[in-house]
Amino acid sequence: MSEEDPLLKREAEEDAKIAPLGTRILDVIRLYWFLGLIAFGGPSAHVGILRDHLVLHHKYMEDEPFMELFALAGGLPGPTSTQLVIATAVTHAGPIGGMLAFVMWVLPAFIILTSAGIFLYSFISPSNPPIWLVGVPAAAISLIFKAFYAFCLKLDRLGVALAMFSCTIAVMINGDYRIAPTSSQEVYPALLFIGGLSTIIDFNRSSPIGTYWRPESVEDSGPSEADRILSKKIGIPIWGGVLAIIIWFSILAVSIILVHAFGMKNGYLHVFETTYRIGSIIFGGGIVVLPMLKNVVVPLGWMTDAQFFQGLGLTQSLPGPLFNFSAFVGATYKGLWGAVVAMLGLFGPGFILIFA
Repeated sequence: MSEEDPLLKREAEEDAKIAPLGTRILDVIRLYWFLGLIAFGGPSAHVGILRDHLVLHHKYMEDEPFMELFALAGGLPGPTSTQLVIATAVTHAGPIGGMLAFVMWVLPAFIILTSAGIFLYSFISPSNPPIWLVGVPAAAISLIFKAFYAFCLKLDRLGVALAMFSCTIAVMINGDYRIAPTSSQEVYPALLFIGGLSTIIDFNRSSPIGTYWRPESVEDSGPSEADRILSKKIGIPIWGGVLAIIIWFSILAVSIILVHAFGMKNGYLHVFETTYRIGSIIFGGGIVVLPMLKNVVVPLGWMTDAQFFQGLGLTQSLPGPLFNFSAFVGATYKGLWGAVVAMLGLFGPGFILIFA
């Protein structure tokens, strides 16, 4: 027998443990259409909902890779909860699963917000929104607390210390009027970097604060069977990730050049360039994108102040990410196709980069 036979046998055994792609895609459809209908409460609450369904109930993955994907999504520009949805679906059914999960995650709110942007002001006064819109964000606090309390139960001593430090910074950003809320774009990625650096330093200490797994031998340091199976399910090669980054940057550069260098006046191109540019520099999710959008779309005359806050209240009362608000903005300004273009623009960078 050749030396390669054990490797081939191992490959065959691992392949046998992976369900057919069609079966895994059906799993994604069965679960994520439902999540798209119940995901109320904003990005923080979404994390708890996703963890309950993907980790605890349906056993799609373990807690550790789920939290790693959550941290990864938080360190990329774009909608954090949407990127987490895509990433978790990709780990189960590859890129096709991720794309389907994205569509089902945003579609319910997209339909309602697009319709509202076109027809809302025939029925509701922008200056007098329904009182029930006020209570929805407050009710979501319980979901947010549940999600992050469950996360903290999994942390070691170093993790708790880093979590408390990060929470203190988050409170300062949101509670100190002298600190601009948009500063989270720089602060959140910096916190992730500090957390990773602290872990590396602590890991190499003789008496670390945290709890770590260390390989007992050289053979143990390679990827485990579970890691190899997960990689096969994802099915995205390294060159595919590099290509995605190139596509993201190329779209950004071309759209900016067409609008600002060549002065093209096409309204839909202007909507796409504006939302895509904002989506490419947003760190911290939907909460951060709101002031940036307001500082652009209201001065440009796409909508009034009252319309902006009316659409925001409606978005918060619907399931799905806050980035869905882009559909309302686009529909108010340019109708149905404006909603489609604005959604593609604002979601596009995060969608492309999470695959990368």
